[in-house]
Amino acid sequence: MRTVSGPTDHVVVVGAGLAGLATALHLLGAGRRVTVVERDAGPGGRAGRLELGGYRIDTGPTVLTMPHLAEEAFAAVGDSLHRRVELIPLHPAYRARFADGSGLDVHTDGDAMECEVRRFAGAPEAAGYRRLRHWLEKLYQAQMHRFIDTNFDSPFQLLHPDLARLAALGGFGRLDRQIGRFLSDPRLRRVFSFQSLYAGVAPARALAAYAVIAYMDTVAGVWFPKGGMHALPRAMADAATDAGGEFRWSAEVNALERTAGRVRAVRLASGERIACDAVVLTPDLPVAHRLLGRAPRRAVPLRHAPSAVVLHAGTDRTWPELAHHTLSFGAAWEHTFDELTRAGRLMSDPSLLITRPTAHDLSLAPRGKHLHYVLAPCPNTTAGPAAGTWHGLGPRYRDSLLAELERRGLDGFEASIERELLVTPADWTARGHAAGTPFSVAHTFAQTGPFRPRNLVRGHDNVVLAGCGTTPGVGVPTVLISGKLAAARITGTPRATGARHRPPVLEGQSR
Repeated sequence: MRTVSGPTDHVVVVGAGLAGLATALHLLGAGRRVTVVERDAGPGGRAGRLELGGYRIDTGPTVLTMPHLAEEAFAAVGDSLHRRVELIPLHPAYRARFADGSGLDVHTDGDAMECEVRRFAGAPEAAGYRRLRHWLEKLYQAQMHRFIDTNFDSPFQLLHPDLARLAALGGFGRLDRQIGRFLSDPRLRRVFSFQSLYAGVAPARALAAYAVIAYMDTVAGVWFPKGGMHALPRAMADAATDAGGEFRWSAEVNALERTAGRVRAVRLASGERIACDAVVLTPDLPVAHRLLGRAPRRAVPLRHAPSAVVLHAGTDRTWPELAHHTLSFGAAWEHTFDELTRAGRLMSDPSLLITRPTAHDLSLAPRGKHLHYVLAPCPNTTAGPAAGTWHGLGPRYRDSLLAELERRGLDGFEASIERELLVTPADWTARGHAAGTPFSVAHTFAQTGPFRPRNLVRGHDNVVLAGCGTTPGVGVPTVLISGKLAAARITGTPRATGARHRPPVLEGQSR
């Protein structure tokens, strides 16, 4: 594994999102002095927090899987995730509701899910689910150590027996077809394939290898941190501070001072200079490239994942049919993916993720109130409406989303709203996210593994990238891994060998 050359005693990490915080903890555990510079007033980055009239809103991801990856970061400094954060296992992990009025609870316990599938679709589908679950476990074991939790220096690293194992499992086929080998009910197939949209690719075109995301969601388990998802980055920042890390809040880096291929210091917008031996950049790729002075050449331009509109709604009531996470599927499927990724149009029959964090933590809302997040995938600003268009389009789309929710049985949703915040691609653009999407670079084949933007920067001997735009990719588990991989580029510390196996059962909890 290639590592940063020269001294690395003092490392500046730019950005206190999950990737930057994981990097900082792993570096501190390896004995480095670490300064984290963050433009916001506190930690989180995409996983931020907003106070709105007594409602405590998570501004980023709402689904936590694979928490043992966060535990690795805490353990690097002799700390513990469970000492810092109370994790609540979600049962069910999701509730799926379909356009025909049917519904299914998605359990991560194999026996419970088999019973639910039998009730929902019959014994043959239940048997297919068991075979699918076994396939997902083998797919995870074939990928995690060799293709996800690893630093790539060359595509030739793919030439390993694990590649043959992955091919034998059908990992290079199409996701929807591979899921169809086990399940014939189209509703069930959606439950185990919609996750490819996290990676920015429609199930019909995604590699079956990306079923590993379905493994994380439907087998390994889903958790909710008490206090909301923002509790995780807050705890990571506290652990890093206790381990000797220094944080500079409300401090934006606007330049890197370079000499002879090395960054010698970062310069803040305030004019302050922070000398360093190495730098880890975690902002979105265009911001990192601007600081570096150029973007690396690629034969084919980067393609970005679809974006999302999120309506954060503080309400005076809730609906008992909503679980903590509810997937509300429209009748259309393949057509909506074409709209998102090819035609650049808003979904005519949207599939929505509705999250109700107050299902497990009433402190996130005023007494007697409730908090709901409604996420609707939409085209990014390259494929669809430009960022400026959303200033007028956003309120109209908000109204159509509320009308759709009421058509799907959430009677009185609009009238119940006391406080709300609408987030559109215009807001993601203002945050510096390329193509107006928080999901960064899509996971096409040409942007996966060794073909994804590397975390070492050519022409800069002491700069490393971390975050969802580099390896291994998008999502809470992968950005935590990206921080560990970035730290390893500096310290040369080998990866934990336990990553090959399935995640450990968390203390006091069952999968």
